[in-house]
Amino acid sequence: MNVRYAMTTRRGMAALAISSLVLFVAGCGADEKPGTDKPATTKTAPRQSGASAQEKPPAEEPGQTLAVLKGPEGLELTVTLAERDAGGFLTVKGTLKNTGSDSAVLSGQVRGDETEVMKHGNSLGGATLVDSVGKKRYYVLRDTDGRPLTTTGLSILPAGETAAVFLQFPAPPASVTDVSLQLPTFEPATLKLS
Repeated sequence: MNVRYAMTTRRGMAALAISSLVLFVAGCGADEKPGTDKPATTKTAPRQSGASAQEKPPAEEPGQTLAVLKGPEGLELTVTLAERDAGGFLTVKGTLKNTGSDSAVLSGQVRGDETEVMKHGNSLGGATLVDSVGKKRYYVLRDTDGRPLTTTGLSILPAGETAAVFLQFPAPPASVTDVSLQLPTFEPATLKLS
């Protein structure tokens, strides 16, 4: 009886493995390349008309500066976006520019002093938002491996060059409209939140 049970189980497992393999292979090749017997089609996006085609959120307009943090060696962090999202996060975007005449080395202090963040290399992980009215400090978010949710890999910025940067924080309550953005070795600046 055990031999018959084992044979039935083996046949069932083999059938399951073969059917899984067939489904996997059929799913992998689907729509990767158009067939030679089918004519290629292109899709165009529908045109938008009226005000909706011209509208952009005001915070995303190029050239709108929310704050400027001045740092050492002619470095300047210009914040152009501070946006809350429905998930409870606040994303800060901007540019880091070297306004000096020589290459600037980004200090290791800007990544902060937390061991988990430091082991992931250069970043802006030491940045914080400070709500002075609510007496709270918000740190840059980290992923499950401890990597900061911010621009990484910054070390040397040649003279006149810019680098796009972002930082993600937990969003302060909706009642909080002003926070101070602080980055080690840079002067703090106030951000107005909408």
